[in-house]
Order: sequence, then structure tokens, then C-alpha cells
Amino acid sequence: MSDSFIHAFAGAMGGFMSGIATCPLDVIKTKLQAQGAFRRALAEGGKPTTDVIYKGFTGSVRTIWKDERLRGFYRGLGPIVMGYLPTWGVYFFVYEDLKQRTITNVTLDKNLILTQMQAAVIAGASSTMITNPIWVIKTRLMSQAKHFQGSDSNGQFQYKSTFHAAKTMYQQEGWRAFYSGMGPALLGLTHVAIQFPLYELMKRQVAARSESGKTGTWGYLGCTIASKVIASCATYPHEVIRTRLQTQQRANGTSTTRIGSGPVAVNGVQPRYKGIVGTAKTILKEEGWRAFYSGMGTNMLRAVPASCVTLVTYETLSGAMKNWKDRKIEAEMALHASS
Repeated sequence: MSDSFIHAFAGAMGGFMSGIATCPLDVIKTKLQAQGAFRRALAEGGKPTTDVIYKGFTGSVRTIWKDERLRGFYRGLGPIVMGYLPTWGVYFFVYEDLKQRTITNVTLDKNLILTQMQAAVIAGASSTMITNPIWVIKTRLMSQAKHFQGSDSNGQFQYKSTFHAAKTMYQQEGWRAFYSGMGPALLGLTHVAIQFPLYELMKRQVAARSESGKTGTWGYLGCTIASKVIASCATYPHEVIRTRLQTQQRANGTSTTRIGSGPVAVNGVQPRYKGIVGTAKTILKEEGWRAFYSGMGTNMLRAVPASCVTLVTYETLSGAMKNWKDRKIEAEMALHASS
């Protein structure tokens, strides 16, 4: 069992556990991020603009429970399970491999941080490019709301399942739809470029001050929370931009251009959101700067626990697997020595 396999497996399991544990919070965050675009779309489609449907964390919980019951909080769970496994598996595989390849030549803390930052960005880019289609499907499923249905008078959701969403998107919009929001997703690599070097630095400091010389579970938790909060505050607006681009459906021939479940414009009119800069300008003009922080409170409630589950699971599982591997090697060496 190689170290690369250990990092990939432990990372995949960490992501899997955090995805299941925080799915309801992810649903709430996505709805809060996306609803500004839905309301604007309905207004331009000739329908009366409704009041804000999802009002903060508690208001969103009540609305989702009223409209969809328990199932609503786990809408998009399929893509989450499918997505987190390869996302974190690929991430930790690439991240740890790059660190090990360059760490032996690095002595100064300044250079060490830059090396970890570089490894984090490359690892994040690798996992993002592989799994972006899954996250687009997840965002489409989660952002649906009966109040924003533009074409179905009976209030049925456009996307009924993961497979149905993928099939519908491909038929109506083509393969490019699966890479919507790729630009902001890659821009979001600034998040891991901040979080992981900071996390590694904090781990070293905690271990240095510990009597045992180890970070420990509580140390991992503290380092994860601090690094995640700092990185999230610094880079959150890109998530709103990414969500808007991912929920916006692409025009295909003469079909209606749509955002999520509601129409944006008809007769082949170009989508509202065009690229990172164009999307940012549109949001700022139509909704003000506060829109860039829509759902941030809920995101913190989701992202911090998710990161804690991911990293603590990864550290614990990878540590246990390495110890098992070392004991096995020692036992084999002892057996050979005695024979």
C-alpha cells in the first residue's frame, strides 16, 4: 500500500463524510446564493417579482421544510457523494505528492509556505477540472425552488434526479453546460492557496508547543476552523459568481434561455451572466455589493464543519493507515531477520 494510495483514500473518505454530514447546509447556502437571479429572471419574463423567498438561515429552513419536507434538505446528495469522493481523493493525492517532491529542497519557512501554496493550487485545479460537471449538476438540483418555476404551472421541479438533470442539460444545452462556472471555480483556487498553507503553518506551531510534539485531534480542529474562516472571508464572492453561472442555462438553438428553473429571456437572447467580470458587474449593478455575500453566514455554518470533518477524517485515517503500514513493514523485517 503506497503513501499515494493512503492520501487519496483518506482524502476521499474525508470528503464523503463531510458531504453527507453537511448536505442540508449546502442546500440552504445554494438557494440563498441563487435566488437573486431567479427573482430578476421572473420580473423580466413578465411575471410579478416575488418577495425574497429564502430569508436567512432559519427562514430558509422553514421554507424548504414547508415546500419539500426532509427530502428538500438532501436534494443534490447524489452528486455530492459522486463529487466529493474524486474531488478530495484527487486533491490530497496531488497535494501530498507535490509536497513530497519539493519539500526536501526547502528549508526556509517562507519558501515552505510558497511551496505548499503552489501544491494547493495545482491540486485544486486538478480536482476542479475533473469534477466540475458533477458540481454543476449538484448546483442545478439544489437551487430549484417551486416559487421560481417559470414554466411548470403544477410546480414540478425541472430536474428530478442526478441522471435526469445530466440528460436534460445535455439535450437542451450541450456539453458546455457541464463546465459552466469553470472560470470562477478556478478563481476559487485562491481559497485553498490561503487555507492549506495557513493550516499547515498552524499545525506546525501547535505541534511545536505540544508536550507530545503532535498536533492531536483538538489541534486539527482548531487549525481547520481558523484557516477555513480566514480563507472563506477572503474569497467568498467568487462562490456567488460561480453559483450564478452554474445555475444559468445556456441558449441552444431556438430554445428558451433559462436560469435554473425560471426563464431569463426568450427567442435566443444571450444569457445575462457572461464570464467572471461580466457577472460581477451585473450583480453589482442590479443587486448591490451585498449580493456578493448572499448566504455567507449559512456558508460558514456549512463550510467550517465540512472542512473539520474532511480534514480530521483525513488526518486520523491517513495516520492510522500509515501506522498500520509501518507496523506491517517492521513485522516483515523482523520475520526476515529471524529466518
